[in-house]
Amino acid sequence: MTQPAAPRPKVRSGQHQGTEVVCWSDADEALATGLSGVLDEHGQADAQAVPALDKAAHLRLLEGMWHSRLLDDRLMALQRQGRVSHYFEARGQEAAVIAAAAALSPTDYFVPGLREGAAILFRGMPLPKYLAQILGTTRDTARGRQMPCHASSKAIRHISTSSCVATQIPHAVGLGWAAKIRNEPVVTMCFFGDGATSEDDFHAGMNFAAVNKVPVVFVCQNNQWAISTPVSGQTQSQTLALKGLTYGIRSLRVDGNDILGLYATLTRAVADARAGKGPTFIESVTYRVGAHASADEPSLYRDGEETKLWQAKCPIARYATWLAANAIVSKDEQNALVARLTAAIDAALAAEEPAGPPPIASLFDDVCATRPWHLEEQKAELLRQRTR
Repeated sequence: MTQPAAPRPKVRSGQHQGTEVVCWSDADEALATGLSGVLDEHGQADAQAVPALDKAAHLRLLEGMWHSRLLDDRLMALQRQGRVSHYFEARGQEAAVIAAAAALSPTDYFVPGLREGAAILFRGMPLPKYLAQILGTTRDTARGRQMPCHASSKAIRHISTSSCVATQIPHAVGLGWAAKIRNEPVVTMCFFGDGATSEDDFHAGMNFAAVNKVPVVFVCQNNQWAISTPVSGQTQSQTLALKGLTYGIRSLRVDGNDILGLYATLTRAVADARAGKGPTFIESVTYRVGAHASADEPSLYRDGEETKLWQAKCPIARYATWLAANAIVSKDEQNALVARLTAAIDAALAAEEPAGPPPIASLFDDVCATRPWHLEEQKAELLRQRTR
C-alpha cells in the first residue's frame, strides 16, 4: 500500500523578486528558542548523549575550568590589594570557554570577548607568560602597554580580548574569510556577550558571514547582564539565538553551564564550518556570578538572591559530580588536581611578581624604526623628571 507523503515542515518564508524564499523551519526555531544540554543541574546525564571522550580528555576539561576559577580567586584578591591594576572574572562562565578551546585545532583562531582568558592557557600559553601580561612585568612581551587580561599570541592564534564591545566580531569574520579565500581548513571561534548583539558590528559581521558562508562559530555568552543593563533592556527578541536565525545562520540555544552539551554542540559547529557549511550561532545561557570587572559593584543594580540561584548551577560542580558518580575522575583525584593547580599558580606568581614593571624608557621603544629627534627629547625629559 502506498504510504501517504510525509507532511512538509512549516517554514517562515517571504517573497524576493517574485520568488518564495525559505527562511527557517519550525525545527530551526525550536533549536533557537529552546535550551539544549546533556548534563543537568544535579550532575546527571543521559549516557547516550554524552560525547565520546576518554578519561584524559575529561580530566583536561575539568582542569581547564578549575584553572580559570583558581586564577580568578587569586588575581581578584591581588587586585583588591593593589597588586593588579584591573581584572575581569569568568566565574560561572567557564564551561563555554573551555569547551570551545577543546573543540578547536591548533591552526584555528580564537577571538575572545572579555572573559575567555583561560582559553589561551588551555591552548598552550605558559602560565608565567600569561601572568606577566596581567601583572605588567618586565617579562610581558607587550611591555605593560596593554590592559590586564588582554593576552594574545600569534603562535597559538589567540587574538587579544576586546574591551570595545563587539568590535572583535568583524575581525573574526575577516579571519575566517581570509582562510576561505586561501582554501585553508581553518575555523575562527568568536566570543561576545549579550550586550554585543545590540551593536552595529554584530549585525555587519553576522550578515557578511552568512552571505559568504564564512567558517566562523559565533558564541554569545548570554550572562544576563551587560555591565548593569539586563537582557530585557537589550532586546525584544524572544532569544538572542533568534537574531542569528534571522540572518540565515544555524542557531542554537545551549545550557551555558553544561560543559558536555557545549562541547558536543561546539565540536559539531567547528566540523560544519571546516566542511564548508558556513557559520553557526550559539547562545550560551549562563550567568555572570561576579562583578562585570574589578571596578564594578553589582549589588547596586541586581538582586543578590538571583546570584545565589545561579551559584547553585555552577558548571564546575555539576561536571565534578558527574565525573565522580560515573567513576571517571574520583573525588580524591579531583582534589589532587586542584591542589596541583593551586601550587603551580602560587609558584608562578611568586616568581613573576618580583620582576617588577618594565623600565620607563621602554615607552619609547618599538614606536619608530629610527627614533626622531622630538621623541629623543621627550625621553630625555621624562627620565630627567623621574630622577628628580
